[in-house]
Amino acid sequence: MANYVIAHDLGTTGNKATLYDRDGALVGAAFRAYDTEYAHIGWAEQDPDAWWEAVCHSTRRLLSQTGVRPDDIACITFSGQMMGAVPLDRNARPLRSAIIWADQRALEQESWIGARLTFEDVYRVTGHRLSASYSLAKILWIRDNQPDIYRDTYKFLHAKDAIVARLTGAFVTDPSDASSMNLYDLKSGEWSDAILDAVELPVEKLPEIRLSTDVVGEVRAAVAEEVGVAAGTKVVIGGGDGACAAAGAGVIEAGSAYNYVGSSSWIALSTPEPIYDPAYRTFTFGHVIPDMFMPTGTMQAAGASYQWTRDQLSLFEKETAERLGISPYELINLEIAQVTPGADGLFFLPYLLGERSPRWNPHARGAFIGLTIRHSRAHMYRAVLEGVTMNLREILDAFRAQGTDIDAMRLIGGGASGRVWNQIMADIYGMPVQRLAILEEATSMGAALVGGVGVGLYPSFDMIHQMNAVAATIMPDQPAKATYERMMPVFNRLYEALEPVYDDIAAL
Repeated sequence: MANYVIAHDLGTTGNKATLYDRDGALVGAAFRAYDTEYAHIGWAEQDPDAWWEAVCHSTRRLLSQTGVRPDDIACITFSGQMMGAVPLDRNARPLRSAIIWADQRALEQESWIGARLTFEDVYRVTGHRLSASYSLAKILWIRDNQPDIYRDTYKFLHAKDAIVARLTGAFVTDPSDASSMNLYDLKSGEWSDAILDAVELPVEKLPEIRLSTDVVGEVRAAVAEEVGVAAGTKVVIGGGDGACAAAGAGVIEAGSAYNYVGSSSWIALSTPEPIYDPAYRTFTFGHVIPDMFMPTGTMQAAGASYQWTRDQLSLFEKETAERLGISPYELINLEIAQVTPGADGLFFLPYLLGERSPRWNPHARGAFIGLTIRHSRAHMYRAVLEGVTMNLREILDAFRAQGTDIDAMRLIGGGASGRVWNQIMADIYGMPVQRLAILEEATSMGAALVGGVGVGLYPSFDMIHQMNAVAATIMPDQPAKATYERMMPVFNRLYEALEPVYDDIAAL
């Protein structure tokens, strides 16, 4: 049997191709960037042909760098950006640019859907709020504004699915990507007849739903040379990037959770049933693990708040770090460590980009509250990390309120590398925090896991614990934990007190 899995991660900035061996070790990686076009405010599009070129280039480069033969590839598999709309013809060629996850143009279509379906019904069926962010509204925008393209579209797919269709001729998706469309019935595992009927969308324009581990086809001879692999190489559909990240973080069974910390941040779980929050603070995706779900809450500006702090408040640290040849975050963290938990009563509301979970308020704004003459920049640095983490704690509490029992929080993403922030998380979450050995390759690793299980190269999903072990466990400091328990209600009341003002600010 062949010995390697190629996992492609079709992200927003480019495609990363990674190669894993039969022991689950990362052998090599290659990256190819592509552009996003922002033609109008609220629009975001990418060229699917650029995705294809990136997949072909990164595959050939990956195999060239590692010296692995094309005939030693057990399968190709994928993770990819979610919540998009890619219209393809019967030959799997794009009819227009892809409308990607970041696009918000379909507000009129969102309202039109909302007049036919209640907010509550959409949430109960799909696990998600009705939103212009999801694929359904984007598909309807194409129907309303580009009817010729809509008429000629054979299937509307996601990024990874469009590449799989071009590789194999199979027009399919998986439960994780299907569940990011506002069209998928979580309980039945099928497209929702009720929603399709209400919006007058024929099911024939949607792909077949297959398990993430399914071998959905083989690389066609017509494209094999262009891609750089052998014709007949098996293709496993894989999953959406968030669900693949969950697998890469080892969140594959009930009771496990992970916190991705990047520019944005989310907490996601693995559960046997969807979680429906009465306050609609969280949402639920299908998982790449069969018969499992991935309840999630995503905030907008996590690492982005910390980066803003570095860029706007830390000029001295940046200059000093440049002279020393180190990261300015190292100096900032040293200063934060000198400030007692709670930052002497200083709060930061981390709403620099509005907010998704748990507030769902695009007009929310950031703020420092409680400043006194005694506070220093170091207090502000600490308050930023505490404010971001308290906002994430509110997402965690939404899951806890539904009876979810989580014994530890796994950390991945570039922002998870700092020990100071790890400790703040452990103290605010009130549970052990587990920093994984591999932080920034978890998404591609999860895709590789799914592919390896799909073709029998890996014995089970438990293989991930060998591939990405826990590197460090940080326990809560009990006095700090008690401080944050007192602060959490105040943090929430501060948001509630300012909420009536946000619309007024936005109108200025």
